[in-house]
Amino acid sequence: MSPDDLNDAPAPRSDPAQQGGAPSSEADRIAQRYARRTGADRYSPLQPDVACTLHERQRAMLALWRAAGWQELASRRIVEVGSGAGGNLLELLRLGASPELLTGIELLPDRHAQAQRLLPAAVTLLQGDATQADLAPASVDMVLASTVFSSLLQPATRQALAAAMWRWLRPGGAVLWYDFTVDNPRNADVRGVTLHEVQALFPQGRITHRRVTLAPPLARPLCRLHTSLYTAFNAVPLLRTHVLAWIAKP
Repeated sequence: MSPDDLNDAPAPRSDPAQQGGAPSSEADRIAQRYARRTGADRYSPLQPDVACTLHERQRAMLALWRAAGWQELASRRIVEVGSGAGGNLLELLRLGASPELLTGIELLPDRHAQAQRLLPAAVTLLQGDATQADLAPASVDMVLASTVFSSLLQPATRQALAAAMWRWLRPGGAVLWYDFTVDNPRNADVRGVTLHEVQALFPQGRITHRRVTLAPPLARPLCRLHTSLYTAFNAVPLLRTHVLAWIAKP
């Protein structure tokens, strides 16, 4: 998955040209908040703490799939909400997903364009409001949301997006959720989402979850000393700031 943390959380995506109307005021505010974020190098996978975070999250994600009985991705139809520049979709391709069965939805035009340059043409990339995306009900095996809901500050917007994601899922499908649970006092543009809130957003879902990701402000200096310190400190559950959850639809 692409590197994101408490200071940089991708948001769900909206495009008036595609959806046939003006962007919602909430979508405008999300775009403005995202535009204020700086320091992209901090989230480069070349940074040792980001590499540790990515590897840990991938191991946890594979474990959730195995527990759900998923042995392959090639036959799975997968949608990512907040697909950004395409890093998560590229990782899914590397893990065996079929490009023609992948869809990404992105708000910001520049990030949408980056994904178009990065990913195979067979991947469907939409620039539009995910709540208005033209996806058939019960047509998707997995919906991925990686640090998306923490960028949505309005409860009604969170509810609308969760409802759309649940509607797309076929029975037996699942939401793969990754987001942080604690607020960042230095960044008013994001808000942590507790596991209790996740359950409220998907009340019919059966949730399997893992606490992951050593708090980034701690991981950065530790990994500059030695990457083994990430594993050592991450063994303390209270130092993990994110939840990776599999939210299965009965």
